[in-house]
Amino acid sequence: MAEALVTPWEVKGTIDYDRLIKEFGLKAFLAQTDPFDKNVLFRRGSVFAHRDFERIIAAVREKKPFVMMTGLMPSGKFHFGHKMVADQIIFYQSLGAKVYLAVADIEAYNTRIADQAALRKTAIEEYLMNYIALGLKPKNCDFYFQSSRSKDGEKASAYYRLASMASRHLTANEVEAIYGDITPGKLSSALIQVSDILHPQLPEFEGPCPVIVPVGADQDPHLRLARDIAARMPQHKFITPSSTYNRFMVGLKGGKMSSSDPLSYIALTDTPEEAKKKIMKYAFSGGRETIEEHRKLGGVPEIDVSYQWLFTQFEEDDKKIKKIYDDYKSGKLLSGELKMILVEKVTTFLEQHQKKREKAKDKVEEFLKA
Repeated sequence: MAEALVTPWEVKGTIDYDRLIKEFGLKAFLAQTDPFDKNVLFRRGSVFAHRDFERIIAAVREKKPFVMMTGLMPSGKFHFGHKMVADQIIFYQSLGAKVYLAVADIEAYNTRIADQAALRKTAIEEYLMNYIALGLKPKNCDFYFQSSRSKDGEKASAYYRLASMASRHLTANEVEAIYGDITPGKLSSALIQVSDILHPQLPEFEGPCPVIVPVGADQDPHLRLARDIAARMPQHKFITPSSTYNRFMVGLKGGKMSSSDPLSYIALTDTPEEAKKKIMKYAFSGGRETIEEHRKLGGVPEIDVSYQWLFTQFEEDDKKIKKIYDDYKSGKLLSGELKMILVEKVTTFLEQHQKKREKAKDKVEEFLKA
C-alpha cells in the first residue's frame, strides 16, 4: 500500500480518512443533520468531516446571513471530481448563503501555469460555464479572480491589505510546520488564500458572519492558517471560519482522480460516446475473472469504480443504490451490466448538461460585473 501524501499541491497514495480526521483535528460529519441529509453528498458520507459546522446549521435553521466561500484552480478540464464541490456550492446557495467563489489564478500562476490569459480562459470556459449550467445563480454570488478582486476600489484595497497585513501574524516556523518546504510563490499564494477565506467578514463586504468553506482534505492547511490568523487579528472581530471536507472522488482506473491524467476522469465537456468508451475500457472493476466465478462469489462493490460513481453522484435513490449493491455483491449483476448502468446515467447527464452549457454562454457576463 502506497504511503499517503496529502498537501495543497500533491495528493498520492491510499487515503485513510479516519486517520486524516485524527491528524488534522477534524470532527466526523453528522450525516443525519437536517436539511443536509437531503443532499446525497452529505447523506452518504462524501462530506466526511468538518470544523465548527454547528455555526452553519444554526444560521440555516434560524435563517440568518452566512457566507459560503471556496475557490477553483483554473488549470485543467472540469470533471466529475470538481462537480462534487460545485454541487455543494449550489446547494448552499439554495439554503440562503451568499456565495464567494475565488479563481485562484495567483496560486495557479505561482505554482502551475505562468500564463494569466490562459488561466482566465480556463476559469470562464471550463469552470464558470459549468457552474452556471449546474445551477449557480448570479444573484447572491461574488465570482472573482485573485489577481483582480473588484472594480470597487475600497473593496479591492481591503482584500489586498488583509493579505499583506496577515503576514505579521505568523512565523516562519509555523509556515514550515503547515506547508513543509515552501517557496516564496507558495507563501504569497497562501497569504492571498487567507484573505480569500477571511475577507467576506470585512466591513467592506458582509461584516462578521459565519463562513463555511467546503474543500478537499488537501486544502486543510489553508484553513488552519486562516483560522489561526483570524484569532490573532481581534480588531476585525472575525468569526472563526467553518469548513467541511469531502472525500476525493475515485478515478476511473482507481486511486484519486487526477486532472493530469485524462483517462482517470470524465470531463463535463466529453461527449457521451467518449464517456462510454472511458467507462467500458478503463473503469476499474470489482468483478471476478470469469462469469462463473462472479455468479458464485459475487462482486466487490467497495472497490468497483462504476458502483462508487453511482453511489457518490449518479443514483440518488437510496433503495435503488442498495439493490445495485446487493445484486452485484450476490453475483446476480455482472460487471459489464453495472458499467452499462453508469453509462446510461452519465449519458443522460452529459446530454442535458451540455445543452445547458450552451445557454450558459449568454449568462457569463452577469458573473463578471464585480
